[in-house]
Amino acid sequence: MRCCLRVRVSDMERYEAYKDSGIEWIGEIPQHWLISKGVRALSVRYGYPFESNRFSNTKGWPLIRIRDVGSKTTESLYDGEFVESARIENGDILVGMDGEYKVARWEGHTALLNQRVCALENSAVLLKDYLLYLMPEALRLINELTYGTTVKHLGAKDLNAMSLICPPIDEQRAIADYLDAKTAEVDALVADCEREVGLLREYRKAAISEAVTKGLDPDAPMKDSGVEWIGEIPASWDIVRFKAIGTVVANLQHPTDYPDLPQVSPDRIEKDSGRLLPCISVAEVGVESDNHLFHIGDILYSKVRPALNKVTIAPFDGMCSADMYPIESSQNRRWLVFYMLSNAFMEQVVVSTDRVKMPKVNKEELGAFKVVLPSLDAQSEIVAYLDAKTAEIDSLIEEKQEMADKLREYRKSLISEAVTDKFKVPGA
Repeated sequence: MRCCLRVRVSDMERYEAYKDSGIEWIGEIPQHWLISKGVRALSVRYGYPFESNRFSNTKGWPLIRIRDVGSKTTESLYDGEFVESARIENGDILVGMDGEYKVARWEGHTALLNQRVCALENSAVLLKDYLLYLMPEALRLINELTYGTTVKHLGAKDLNAMSLICPPIDEQRAIADYLDAKTAEVDALVADCEREVGLLREYRKAAISEAVTKGLDPDAPMKDSGVEWIGEIPASWDIVRFKAIGTVVANLQHPTDYPDLPQVSPDRIEKDSGRLLPCISVAEVGVESDNHLFHIGDILYSKVRPALNKVTIAPFDGMCSADMYPIESSQNRRWLVFYMLSNAFMEQVVVSTDRVKMPKVNKEELGAFKVVLPSLDAQSEIVAYLDAKTAEIDSLIEEKQEMADKLREYRKSLISEAVTDKFKVPGA
């Protein structure tokens, strides 16, 4: 990874003289900067209420809906007459007018704006490239100060009433150019972190797969498993069906009989890791339909969207969604969970579900999956090795994720400080 950014906001040059802006969220601004209301400072192109029955996936004009703000493409097309007033071009600044108020530069061909998106254009006093960085800060702070945690639906009245910082045009251009360069640098570092996290996760899966199908002794005699995607296995190991070593225990109970037990649903199990996320009680979740009653030590496996590979061992008695299987096993259950996280297991999941519109593993399919079975002693050795190995890899993943989070915070701070005049960008 490239070295960390050298520029610190606290080290940057300050302007010579400041004045009170008169706006709470802005504070002081350089003496020669202005504050202007949006009605005078903004040039806004609003979206149009296109008829949804003319939306298409195959033909028509690209249509920007609120979900597309921040994306470089749109899946929606409008198969109707082109509306010039809702036209946008490459480089225009989009504002999503509901929810989190996303602001992003459109990087695409000529398109149309749907009604809950607007576009900011250059005005006499504000450059759109500068607004790309100013508007998220202005919208976020105004929302926090005025509405608290309530989600606001942005309208023309809100944009017109906004107080905006208006530096001289040449300084706006310098700020936008500076932030374009610095955010690109930060984004590249974040992408490096995310790429390394992805590689570490692949390495984790490969380490698990190697251990549960090949064992820990590189000199052990091997034999053909008879299974194409498994290949050779240690000569003393067997191939068995899942149903020979694991049993799905269906124990549906009404949730009102167990209000205080923890409730586990598929979203409480982390993808690919075997890690159980924090859970709350059946009563707190508000479960109404029957759930499986499970016991400490049971394997919990999500049968829906199985490509997400959600499996864990229950650390407590509780209830789980009917979308999950509680599983008992005659083998080392930690070993079986590792096997279920392996490529050897997932290959069979993919084959059994890839032609199904709503992927789900039924009990018969699960029971027919092939498992590479070592002795109980070998299972214990594999568990000890993989516990240590995955802990080491997980620590590296956490380190990279923390680094990415810090870089994102640095990016936000840099933008905030630049557009609220806490330092003078080079060239301004």
